Amino acid sequence: MDAQVAPDLIISRLAGRQGGMVARRQLLARGLTDTMIHKRVKAGRLHLVHRGVYAVGHRVIGLLGRQWAAVLACGEGAALSHRSAAVAWRMRQATEAMMHVSVGRSGRSQRGIVVHRRSLEPDEITTLDGLSLTTPARTTIDLAAAGLRGRKLEAVLDAAVERELDFSDLHCLLDRHRGRPGVPAVRALLDRYTPGTVDTRSVLEELVLELCDAHGIPRPLTNALVAGRRRDFFWPDAPLVVEADSHRWHRSPGRLTADRARDVELTLAGIPFLRFSYEQITQAPGDVAEATRTALTRRARAAPPRGRCAAARRR
Repeated sequence: MDAQVAPDLIISRLAGRQGGMVARRQLLARGLTDTMIHKRVKAGRLHLVHRGVYAVGHRVIGLLGRQWAAVLACGEGAALSHRSAAVAWRMRQATEAMMHVSVGRSGRSQRGIVVHRRSLEPDEITTLDGLSLTTPARTTIDLAAAGLRGRKLEAVLDAAVERELDFSDLHCLLDRHRGRPGVPAVRALLDRYTPGTVDTRSVLEELVLELCDAHGIPRPLTNALVAGRRRDFFWPDAPLVVEADSHRWHRSPGRLTADRARDVELTLAGIPFLRFSYEQITQAPGDVAEATRTALTRRARAAPPRGRCAAARRR
């Protein structure tokens, strides 16, 4: 142990990076002794969570702390997986207290943790703020293998797309785990998707603004609140909303349904709108510009002149 660093500072620094958790093996590796650890447990500065894993300072453990405690308890090479990894990636909401961890054949079992003894290839594991967990692609396959089907599986894939899921990685894993339960269900779901063009919202926003400048169309407001939701582009004087679909793959049925719901909200609010795909904006910008200009012009013609309105009010 570094003579210049006090044991409690070592513990606090480590816990600060691990959701408030530390492992006994980590403390021993940093120079603390069994006596030092035991002394802090007895004094209430370390609280046993799992065998060889402690919460630092108090027993109040949040979701992040429980995730870290589970991975640390299962030893080197362990990774949060299945439902627990999906929760960490925000692909699913937390619905159970048990943590799921994948380990190699020699990994440890722990009470209160669902341990999956299945070897993980290096490209199936990553980190999220330092926490070891399965990638979105591997997590999707694991959930399908555990029996997730239908709209719930589709929602997981939708969320994985939001987390920038690489579909080439997913297809690679599906080939690697051919014959595993759940793989056919994921393949069937992928059949509903069609390859598209990668782009981000910020880049798409710039493309639309440049399109407006190039074709003499007034610049719209971006991400404006209209009919209770943020809309991509809005011309308040018309009024007119333009929604632009930016995606890596065409949207799933669930995502399409959500888009249609957004469109219905605008219709019920009496606000005209246009929806364009990334391909339209990049490959047919003239058509997009003409449609937008026409919609804006029609709205301007439909609005009565200010003088006529004033006269009508006076009468």
